[in-house]
Amino acid sequence: LGDVYKRQNDEWKELSEKLHYGLALAEQRMLEKKAQRNETVIVGTPDGEIKAIPARRLLRKAKQRKMK
Repeated sequence: LGDVYKRQNDEWKELSEKLHYGLALAEQRMLEKKAQRNETVIVGTPDGEIKAIPARRLLRKAKQRKMK
């Protein structure tokens, strides 16, 4: 019975990793397309503020984080 739970946990972990990867890839592609068109992205800040930020700036920040 313990093996069944471990296997299920491993499957959920793998699914979660795939979903996180897919979402990150989709966000990257969206930022690249919006940056090409010189568009902004609407984002919410942790304190509840809503801001329009140029996609190019967000793309630069994402690439900097990726390099670290």
